[in-house]
Amino acid sequence: MTETKSPPLTPELYDYVLAHNPPLDPVQRELVDVTHERLAGEAVMQSAEEQGPLLAFLVRLIGARLVVEVGTFTGYSALSMAQALPADGRLITCDVSEEWTAYGREAWAKAGVADRVDLRIAPALDTLRALPADPHIDLAYVDADKDNYVAYWEELVPRMRPGGLIVADNVLFGGEVADPAATGKAAAIRRFNDHVAADARMEAVMLTVADGLTLARRRAE
Repeated sequence: MTETKSPPLTPELYDYVLAHNPPLDPVQRELVDVTHERLAGEAVMQSAEEQGPLLAFLVRLIGARLVVEVGTFTGYSALSMAQALPADGRLITCDVSEEWTAYGREAWAKAGVADRVDLRIAPALDTLRALPADPHIDLAYVDADKDNYVAYWEELVPRMRPGGLIVADNVLFGGEVADPAATGKAAAIRRFNDHVAADARMEAVMLTVADGLTLARRRAE
């Protein structure tokens, strides 16, 4: 069996990583902290702190102008990506909770990017299916209900422009995906990971970032 080269991620090493990443700006910092203070039971759904700078980096790297996000929660990842978009860029973000996304609305306004964010409160599959069918999306970030990951993928892939990037979170699901007998959400993520690996339309890599992150690039036709 191949041995990992990744050192154990101790609290000290994690702090070191964060210290050597781009720091969160005041609005991002406030949103992360408020989410953990007011929604302690649900805060695990927030993208990891280091994922915000990474998503912003990817938006800039590929020159994204249209981003689609599946799963907003309190809006930290949307904020990070919207800030990285050009002034005329747009981010469509999908969620079903007015309560949780209200935190995001406030943060986007404070950061001066509310005009770039198009929040759609509806089942995400309905929102995705209503988008134009042609390849037009530059980057998509999927971090929502795990049972629908394959369905989200199938709606997104045909709409990605050649070279467009899909980023999927939680693909390790706390390590449970390694168990062939996994059930529930872990089993759903196992099915998604196998589906991605078998999809010839995309080239994908799985990374051990946070709870696992898959980056998948749409191949040219």
